[in-house]
Amino acid sequence: MTANFSRVSITHMKTPILFVSHGAPTLPLEPGDTGAAWRKLGAQLEKPAAILVVSAHWTTPVPTLSTAQHPATIHDFSGFPAELYSLRYPAPGAPDMARAAAQAVQQAGIPVELDETRGLDHGAWVPLTFLFPDADIPVTQLSLQPAQNPAWHVALGKALRPLRERGVLILCSGSITHNLRALFAHPQGAAVPQWVSEFRAWMADNISSGDLDALVEYRTRAPHAVQNHPTDEHLLPLFVALGAADKIESATHLNQVMTYGILAMDAWRFD
Repeated sequence: MTANFSRVSITHMKTPILFVSHGAPTLPLEPGDTGAAWRKLGAQLEKPAAILVVSAHWTTPVPTLSTAQHPATIHDFSGFPAELYSLRYPAPGAPDMARAAAQAVQQAGIPVELDETRGLDHGAWVPLTFLFPDADIPVTQLSLQPAQNPAWHVALGKALRPLRERGVLILCSGSITHNLRALFAHPQGAAVPQWVSEFRAWMADNISSGDLDALVEYRTRAPHAVQNHPTDEHLLPLFVALGAADKIESATHLNQVMTYGILAMDAWRFD
């Protein structure tokens, strides 16, 4: 069953925007502090009418929205424990909301496409498993465009702002740091490298001060930017969140956890 989004009334309170660092696919099996933080956050949130996920694991040349009625759980990884592949997140789709989002993006002058079959990749279903474990809220995904720059993704986020007044929670899922080659080479139990901690602190400082100009130019202005993001698809969801937010300096910094000495699991809430 899917929600008829056209019947969802405009609310007086805007829904928040979340950016989460989704970490390794094994998080459902090893939730640790991050899983606990997401469960707590989900319990604090008012139940949204629908959820729009912007995940680093769906990239296309043109922004694309899934109109799947029953989005499949995509296990877009290999070499992990068999138990992980049996997990499902059976939430209903949100095709009406996807079409409304597509219309909003088009009105901003950005081309958009629809996909009738795309399911939920692990950038979506892993955090949703903790935030909304009942899987009873209609959900869809919007793809990223790694050929476009951060400023372009801020504009994409701005186009999505009207959805917040219709009860849509925008969940942007990526990673504050994402260098997998360095992760696999990092000795277990070793301290967090300076190139990780300095970049992470720079991002937090500029979000807290609302310096959007610095943030969109992070690859040339942030310390160790390219080392933390050899490619930037895992940071692009953050820029969608920044664009959809009204005031980024009022953001709440959540879940300041490090995993494997390299992956920062930071999350942000924008109200």
